[in-house]
Amino acid sequence: MRITSIDCHVLLQPAFDITAASSAQDDIVVEIHTDEGLTGIGETDVNPWIAKACIEAPGSHNMGVGLSELLVGLDPMDVEGLWDQMYVSTAMNGRRGAVINAIGALDIALHDLRGKALGVPCYELLGGAAHEGITPYASLQPHTNSYEEYRDSLIEWALRAIALGFHAVKAEITLAGPFAHTGMREPWERSTEVLAGVRKAVGPDTQLLVDVQYAFPDADTALGVLKTWEEFDLYFVETPLWPDDLDGYRRLTNEQPIRIAAGEWLTTRFEHLDLMDRAGVQVIQPDIGRVGGLTEAKRVCTLAAERGLTIVPHLWKTGISVAAAAHLAAATPNCAFIEYLPAELTESGLRRDLADDNMKLVDGKVTLPDGPGLGIEINRDALEYYEAVANEAYQP
Repeated sequence: MRITSIDCHVLLQPAFDITAASSAQDDIVVEIHTDEGLTGIGETDVNPWIAKACIEAPGSHNMGVGLSELLVGLDPMDVEGLWDQMYVSTAMNGRRGAVINAIGALDIALHDLRGKALGVPCYELLGGAAHEGITPYASLQPHTNSYEEYRDSLIEWALRAIALGFHAVKAEITLAGPFAHTGMREPWERSTEVLAGVRKAVGPDTQLLVDVQYAFPDADTALGVLKTWEEFDLYFVETPLWPDDLDGYRRLTNEQPIRIAAGEWLTTRFEHLDLMDRAGVQVIQPDIGRVGGLTEAKRVCTLAAERGLTIVPHLWKTGISVAAAAHLAAATPNCAFIEYLPAELTESGLRRDLADDNMKLVDGKVTLPDGPGLGIEINRDALEYYEAVANEAYQP
């Protein structure tokens, strides 16, 4: 079997807001086609036009090759070997950042393709099932225009998640910093008020996670606030500091008891090694597309296991990424949760429409994916619709 072509689909939601802090408005979906009629599907969370350029641009020398021209003609079954080849062959342009993100989409598609060719789910080829089921948490990020609306909406969404059968919820409490909702700039005391309201609403038996999305300006500020959050019995606090502040993260992990989680923006196992060994972060969150795909995400999971650390994959795209995270979690003994956004809890039409992850929530867990490859199918009508929106929005 040989790769014959690669298609890149840039997708955009209508009435997108370039000032909004959410990448649920856009996507890039890649399809890797073969001479035996099989196609693998992948996606990644990065500016889709940049990823498309990384994949389709022609190469100029042996460490600045184009990803598409590199893969066409090769055997897609050697997935891990192809990852290493892509990494080395783009090293002068890549090693980190958008090129690795683009490799991530291709790698997910290659895993999907290999699973389809062999007739088995991806997790079987990642080491086999390590769990009977996967525990998801509902990731809750309402889009509102005022503090009061935000507080009430977040509590309402948390209650809806419990009603849907979730045993764990993550509250995106971002009232300051680069991801502040619709420009809100509220004092930290109000974040504590929101958190107290969510904990009261969901009760003591629900696992509660918090994401502040890089909101704290420094470790001293973070430590002062986290001290007031100890009473809420949090599973973790995600991305409290800018990702480059490794020394600040080390202080947070050393000087207060709440687990710290991070990793969503990082590429490759090498950046995650800094997060584990220098920053001392206890919960590692590789985003499967951004980190470089399932191949590299699995390497990160292995390194975390060697250090006794927990994996909780990050994802913020469509059912393609949900399925990839489920397969990674299934094959990773040290994975505690996956991030999950069912259609009932998302405001993004693109996320709802593009792909069905085929996952069912029963007693707080989702069953292991059982279809070949990722086990998902693309809604072709939705793909064409959102691709047409992108083409209309940005004419070349």
